[in-house]
Amino acid sequence: MKRLLNTALLAMVLLAGLSCKNYGEEGMSGAIAAATADGDSVNFIHTAILEVDDLGQVWVIDATIAHGVDRHPLDTLFENFVLHRGGPPTIEVMRLKDNGQAKAFVEVSKGFLGEAYDNYFLEGNGLHYCTELVYDSYVRADGTRCFERIPMNFKNQKGEMPAYWTNIFAQLGQPIPQGQPGTNPQQMHASPNLVHVTYLTNPYQH
Repeated sequence: MKRLLNTALLAMVLLAGLSCKNYGEEGMSGAIAAATADGDSVNFIHTAILEVDDLGQVWVIDATIAHGVDRHPLDTLFENFVLHRGGPPTIEVMRLKDNGQAKAFVEVSKGFLGEAYDNYFLEGNGLHYCTELVYDSYVRADGTRCFERIPMNFKNQKGEMPAYWTNIFAQLGQPIPQGQPGTNPQQMHASPNLVHVTYLTNPYQH
């Protein structure tokens, strides 16, 4: 399976009514799914950038609560997103329809390595959450963005604010950025600029 992978593909973690238990994101996984789910469709709760080096090693560049913006082997992505039932998550791999600037996008993302996770979900603050990292990395040579921002929604499908968001932003001493421009995995997956490549369901598939 790894032979289908190349640089600057996007790995999107699917959550089918389950939460992840690592990264301290168990509450966040459910809160993101509740706010961004589209009816009965599957939920995407994380987005990562893939890099394939000259030796064929697959690396992940992503932003998480535990590690901030980090680069690590693909297998680590499965380990960090083990589901409550004990198995690995399903990861859908996507790529841009026009992927000619792939290496440049990855190099831009590496410039953000070491930054902390953006718990504030605000642009231009020197921090990044997962899709914000993708948004700021996938910038074409002419300065245009590959992805769009939309008004962020933190409320569930009933229009209620989950306790997770209320508590986390109270701890930060910041208002919930409801309606502020941003991105999320569900919205990014639906981008017309992306096409499906494959699914990864086992970290040891080849």
